[in-house]
Parts: sequence; structure tokens; C-alpha cells
Amino acid sequence: MLDWDDLRFFLALARTGSLSAAARDLRVAQSTVGRRLTSLEASLGVRLLNRTPDGYMPTLAGEEVRTQAERLEAEALSLERTVGGRDSRLAGLVRVTCAETIASYLLAPCFAALHAEHPDMMVELISNPRELSLAMREAEISVRLTRSDQHDLVVRKIGTLDFGLYAAPTYLERQGEPGYNAGCTGHHLITQLDDIQDAAQANWLADLAPRARIAVQTNSHEAALLAAAHGGGLACLARFRADRECGLTRLTTPSPPPSAGIWLVVHRDNRHTVRIRTVLSHISDCVHGLGGILSPDTKKSS
Repeated sequence: MLDWDDLRFFLALARTGSLSAAARDLRVAQSTVGRRLTSLEASLGVRLLNRTPDGYMPTLAGEEVRTQAERLEAEALSLERTVGGRDSRLAGLVRVTCAETIASYLLAPCFAALHAEHPDMMVELISNPRELSLAMREAEISVRLTRSDQHDLVVRKIGTLDFGLYAAPTYLERQGEPGYNAGCTGHHLITQLDDIQDAAQANWLADLAPRARIAVQTNSHEAALLAAAHGGGLACLARFRADRECGLTRLTTPSPPPSAGIWLVVHRDNRHTVRIRTVLSHISDCVHGLGGILSPDTKKSS
């Protein structure tokens, strides 16, 4: 007899192609994912996934099962969101996803205050380099730095993240002030993508310092900041974090780095759930309360 819960494990493995990645997404052991796949294949009497050097790949039968399973999953999630949207209790779990730096330095302090006001609510703060799916219930709320245009999401800009060019005083003593007209010849750069920086800031830095050498490259904003604070070079960093770091100096540049909007995102079926709406309001209030290091957006439209 088919165990419908096995389909959830099959979908996770088919999407990620890896037992370890599927286990992390499902928060179970790798052996559990493998056992559930074996159970589903035994129930159906057919192999669904082949293990290849590139990971688990669906067979022809697996592709058909995946299509049908995703349709069932979408219907179940739609029903769950519809019913869940009628929950009027200020209690329960709300999952919020964002980049690591936003989680650590903006939302963690915010949610500590929220719990003091609403002790029956629990926030699960998930920092993830990829955007978790709100439609698939991987999270209920997302704080993003790019605007989403998916039709089933409600998106509201709540602020602007400003950036600046930073270096440690010890680095500037050793290398001197950067000569922008000379393309920052003789200087070192700490570059990054992902986390809270995107190509706009990376391109700005490349245009500002085309003759500088890249000393450190990372996908972590915090790693870039600490490398700069220890004298590693020039780095384009978020002001709300870097202005707090006593080991960094913000430099005057010919033009400011591009900013990034802070977008609050929720699935349209969940936006009226009381506990989710409460967390949304709390995040917005926290961003507005940081007007000295962020640029809050005063518009109320979504």
C-alpha cells in the first residue's frame, strides 16, 4: 500500500539530487530519506531515481511520479494555507527566512523583543543562501533584497540598505588613501556576491577600482567585513553593519555605491493570519526604528 508521506521524501530527493541536501531540507537523517525512497519504489514496483555521478536523477517513471506528486503537493499546500489563514490565535510557529547578516544583526534582536510581547509565539529564523519557497511552505515570511514578481506573493518595501566603501586604519596607513582617478592602483579588494550584496555593488567596486588586485573573495558579508577590519583591503559593505565596526573607516568616494531595497514578502493566502501579520508588523517597525543606519520606506502600499 502506498504511503503518501513517502512522496514528500521522494520530491525532496528529486529536487536536490542529494541525500544530504534532502535530509537537511526535511530535517531528518540521510538514512531516513533513503529508507523512504526504497519504501516508495517497493510500493510502486518501479525504480524512480537513478544514482549518478551528478546526483540522483529521475527515471522516466520517476518523472511521471514527480509530476503527479507535485500536483498533489500543490493542492495540499493550497488547502493548508486557506485553512491556516483563518487561524486567529496569537500563538504558534512563524518561519522567517533571510540572508545571514540580516538574520544576525537585524531580525534576531527584533524577535527577542517580539517574544517578550507574545510569549506563546515562536519564530524560527532561517538564514539561507537561497530564497526558500513561501508557496511550498518552507517559510511563511521572507525578508529579501530583491523584489519578487510572483503573482501569489504580497511584497512590500520597508526600507533601503545603504552601502559604503570601507577599510581598516592600519590598511590605509600601509597602502595610503585610494586614488580613484588612477583606478586604485596598488590597492587590494575584498569582493563578494550573495548574502546581502549583489552584482550592482560588485560592479560598482570593479568600476571604481579597476587596477586594484582582488585579495579575498567570499560569499559571506560577515567574512568580507572581518577581512577588511583586519587590514585585508577595501570592501563594499552594508552601512548598518559596517558603521558599527570600530575597526573600519568609511571612505569618501566619487559616487555612492548602489543601494538595495528591503522587501517584506508573504504568501497572499497567509497575509491575514494573525500571528503572521503580527510578525510582519514587528519586522517593519524594527526596520523603521533603525532610521539611523537604514533608510526606512514610509510608503504603506504593497
